[in-house]
Amino acid sequence: MKKIRLLLVDDQSLFREALRTLLSLQDDFEIVAEAENGERAVALAKVHSPDVILMDLRMPVMGGVDATRKIVATNPTARVVVLTTFEEDQEIFEAMRAGALGFLLKACSADKLCESVRAAAKGTSVLEPSVAARMMSELNRLSAKEAKRPTTQLADPLTDRELAVLKLLADGRSNKEIGSRLNITEGTVKNHMTNVLGKLGALDRTQAALKARELGLI
Repeated sequence: MKKIRLLLVDDQSLFREALRTLLSLQDDFEIVAEAENGERAVALAKVHSPDVILMDLRMPVMGGVDATRKIVATNPTARVVVLTTFEEDQEIFEAMRAGALGFLLKACSADKLCESVRAAAKGTSVLEPSVAARMMSELNRLSAKEAKRPTTQLADPLTDRELAVLKLLADGRSNKEIGSRLNITEGTVKNHMTNVLGKLGALDRTQAALKARELGLI
């Protein structure tokens, strides 16, 4: 069985120890390295190429946002999951822009943490519901506040239907709701979503919404 290789990043040694103890109980997890700050995390990520990086946000020397940005710049497929104490942390939004795949509260259950690590290893975004809602709220706030930028031409432009799906996705609609709004099947919505992610170069729905707003597509 191929194990999921993990890098743990947190400046609190007691929390790292607790995290290591918990995750080590899982047969499919392997802790390959630990870092006490973002700078160390960047260096260790280059050496070990972990499958999933569990990243704290606020640390000395270099915080989680800058560390995530540097790691993703070197390895665009890096799967960084932020572990944060407060769901209202302003840095959550910046970490997503930096390339984080998901966010979990440190107070989440052990089962939720392990499930999320496995999902992240497969490239699936993991977000606490409250954090996901806040992300969409922040996106909408910025959209209303900032003047819409000219639409950037993609190498492979979105079709009208793909753009319609993208707009509803950015509003936080589920595939079922999108299908109902556009009078198409949920399977067709999924096909459009696959095309949208590919054309935008996004790993998941949240990153697609972020990139679409940055490009002025929605």
